[in-house]
Amino acid sequence: MAARSFWKGYLKLSLVTCRVAMRPATSESEKIRFRTLNGKTGNPVQSRYVDAVSGKPVGEDDEVKGYPRGEDDFVLLEDEELEAVALESARTIDIETFVPGESIGWVWYDKPHYLLPADTVGEEAFSVIREAMAATGMVGISRLVLYRRERAVLLKPRGKGILVWTLRYGDEVRDEAAYFDKVGADKPDAGLMKLVTKLIDERTTSWDPDMVGDPVQARLLDIIAAKKKGRKRAAKPKAEPEARPDNVVSIMDALKKSLASESGRKTR
Repeated sequence: MAARSFWKGYLKLSLVTCRVAMRPATSESEKIRFRTLNGKTGNPVQSRYVDAVSGKPVGEDDEVKGYPRGEDDFVLLEDEELEAVALESARTIDIETFVPGESIGWVWYDKPHYLLPADTVGEEAFSVIREAMAATGMVGISRLVLYRRERAVLLKPRGKGILVWTLRYGDEVRDEAAYFDKVGADKPDAGLMKLVTKLIDERTTSWDPDMVGDPVQARLLDIIAAKKKGRKRAAKPKAEPEARPDNVVSIMDALKKSLASESGRKTR
């Protein structure tokens, strides 16, 4: 079942405007969630704020936000001060900039959403914006208030719709050079490259969502189903420890054995 729209507004490019609706592209509603209970009574447990020094409960009216400036030293902020910097929730995605789609690295992508026309009247305007981006290989950049914060968003054509990605803030992304520059730049042996390329080819297949299935959730569902029926599920046997790879073995020999193993697996 398609999720209900959690945002409605307008998509705007210069003088071209259309009504649109946005829906989350991902969901965690199917994830198993647990409540913390009192093991002796079976009753749910409630969380309460407690003063870290006195140990006494803190009333809701006494709770304030504080920014740490030193050990046990905080700058206190009132609710009015926090509300003063809150942004109004604009209802227009105004595309002011376009950039080549491949110029934005995956690390900047945060949370995906589906954008679609909110009515048949706006389908033509929506479609022409989408198709023009697809034809030029460009993606749109705009700003939007989502999840109570203003965020830069990326608009990318996909099929009959548009993907809206919230982008990470600049201070959230670490510079890759600080890590990758330490890796040696020597070119690998051509013979090794040929064997690894062949190994990749042997293992290449079409994408399937089952590849990212959650085995832990499946096992938890089995346990819960068994307990509902009053049965105790057999404990999972301990896995044998994996043999540590021998670094002395040559890469060439290891690759040849891997290819032989792949061929045998396909034959079976």
